[in-house]
This record gives sequence, structure tokens and C-alpha cells, in this order.
Amino acid sequence: MTDLENILPLWRELEGAEADYVLATVVDVDGPSYRKPGARMLIAQDGRRVGTVSGGCLESEVARRAFWLTRSGPVVERYSTAADDGDVPYGSGCGGVIYILLERRATAAQLLSPLEVAFHARTPLAVATVLEGEELGNRVFAGPTVHSYPPPHSAKLESMLAGLAAKAIDRMQSIDQRLTIDGKVVRIWVDYRAARPGLWIFGAGDDAKPLLRFARGLGWFVAVGDGRSHLVTRERFPEADGLLAMSISDLPGTGRSVLEDLKATDAVVLVTHSFEQDSRILASLLDRNCVPAYLGVLGPQRRTREVLVEAARLLGLPEDAERLESWIAQLHAPTGLDLGAETSAAIALSIIAEIQQTLNNGSALPLRMVRAVGSDRRVSTGSR
Repeated sequence: MTDLENILPLWRELEGAEADYVLATVVDVDGPSYRKPGARMLIAQDGRRVGTVSGGCLESEVARRAFWLTRSGPVVERYSTAADDGDVPYGSGCGGVIYILLERRATAAQLLSPLEVAFHARTPLAVATVLEGEELGNRVFAGPTVHSYPPPHSAKLESMLAGLAAKAIDRMQSIDQRLTIDGKVVRIWVDYRAARPGLWIFGAGDDAKPLLRFARGLGWFVAVGDGRSHLVTRERFPEADGLLAMSISDLPGTGRSVLEDLKATDAVVLVTHSFEQDSRILASLLDRNCVPAYLGVLGPQRRTREVLVEAARLLGLPEDAERLESWIAQLHAPTGLDLGAETSAAIALSIIAEIQQTLNNGSALPLRMVRAVGSDRRVSTGSR
């Protein structure tokens, strides 16, 4: 599960009780670090905390002083994980320095609310935050909820924040920039948060269960669909976000409604072990305006080619070798990485690994083989 998925339930509980809390957000990293900017931890006054801002070496120290440090408002604190850093007694030897924004309920709630909306809507969100000076903690959002909080005293600053937030959405990446406003240099950090990944598993056999567990462990939205309604049950898939008992005979065509919530950034895996289901589901997916970011089919490519020929027939398309090759190029067939997998759990791991690699443009190489110039960056790519 992601930090946010863990944080939101406790946040809602504390909000319901009108209890104060501190939200800790990693805003910068200098050197190696287990977590990267955007990682968050929520700290309650009764000592409870959820989320992480390091590999476990900083959380207790951050929580210990969080309420004292924020008694006068938001602050950005420096924490070191270097073993020989004399300023801190909790160095772990990682060698990095982490900068963490600490803020109380008054401003944190105005951040967590849009984060919650974007999380459940599975839409991207960009948050432009001032990290220095009198305006520290002021924000402008771009995404499902576009507003400013607290409203910056300077209209020029608000406009510049809005522009940076919009740019982050457009570029699909975070931005760290210093701006000169009214003669003062101010640091602005724009946290770009991509839409929550979604995995659609078509096929509700037992081999779909480890796929679901791995994906939910990563915090992904997961839906399970099958034409066999007796298999698509809450008892078999209690962790699934959605269950689709599909009328396969309606696919493609009017039955496409079951795919309306599928986003272009999602992943789809076909593990039905049924030629008819695979051909009809693939026909529906290929008939859409856009193919999902990852489309995997279990089984040898020879079978997938036969399934695609049938899919074309269902769509009323003539046989076309060029189209078939174009479709094959869009698929991950067979689905998964070569991990020497034999059991259903190992096969599921290989599939999830390839999806993760595809969605994040990873190399899938062992980190020891990655060029030194990129190794530090890869060490700090833990999931938020």
C-alpha cells in the first residue's frame, strides 16, 4: 500500500475528532536516500504515525520533535542519515541529507483533501508549494481541484505558482525552482503526483489471486473481471476495488460499458485461459480510442495471434497481416519478465514486475549493472 493509502484513514479519523496532527513531507534529498521528494508521514498527538520519510532511521526523530517545531507554523527541517554527522545521533550510514516540510492541521488539511480527491478519482495532481520566507506553506493546486491555500499575499506569486503547477501537469513531472518575486528569491517545489495506477485482471481463476495481492501491495487500483460470475465474488477477491461479472456474449459492442472506467495509463492482463473470452475482451480493448499503457496476454504468442485473428473477425475487419503485426507490437505476449517462474505466485511476480517496469520506464536491469551516473537516483526510487 502507498503512504497516502495508509495516511488517509488516520487523517479522516483525526479530522472527525478535530484532533491536531503533523504532516511530514520530504521536499528535497541531497545524496542517497531510501525515499524521494513527495514521501509523507502523518503524526498524531497520541503517538500514532503512518507513512515513511526514510528507510526507518528518521521516523522516530521526526515524530519526537514535530509538534514542538511547528508550534509557530510550517517549517522545513534538515535531517541527515550520515553516520558521521555530528549534529544527529541517529545516522544510519546512508550518507544522504533529507529536507522535510512539517506542518500542522491548519495547512495540512488543505493539502490532504485534494490528495484524497485525486487518489480516489485516479487523476493526476500538481501541488506548487512555497518552501521559504514569509509565504512558506502557501500552495496552488492543479488537477481535479484547482485552488490556492492559503491565498498568497502577492497576486504575482499566486499567478506564478499556478503557472508552475499547470506546467508540472503538462510535463508530468515535479519541478523545483527558485523565483524572484518583489526582489526576493523564493524556492518553489511543485509535487507532481501521477494518477493512481490501475490493473484490470480479466480472468478470475486462482492464478489471478497473487496478481491481485501484489498489485494491492503496491497501492494500485485493481479490478477483476470474468464471464464466469460464480468466480467473480467478494469471497474470492476481498481486496479487489472492483468486480466485473461480464456478459461475454455482449463483447465487443454494447458490453463495452464494463471498460468505461479503464484509463489510458492503466494496465490490463488477460489470464482467462479461455479463447472465447480473450478474443472478445481483446476485440473490445482494440476497438477503443486508445490501448492501455500495458496490455498483457498469458500464453504463447502463437495462441495470441490466433486470438487476434478472431478479434478482428468479431470487429468485422478483413484479414490483414500488417494490422495483426501492429496489434502484436502493442501487446506484451507472453506477459511477464523472464524470472524462471513456474508457480502461479512467481508468474504473477514476473507480470507485476514487467508492468512496473513499463509504467515507470525502468530498465529492468540489476541495479549493479546500471551505469554509475544513474545509480544514486535509482537507489532512491522507493514507492510513495
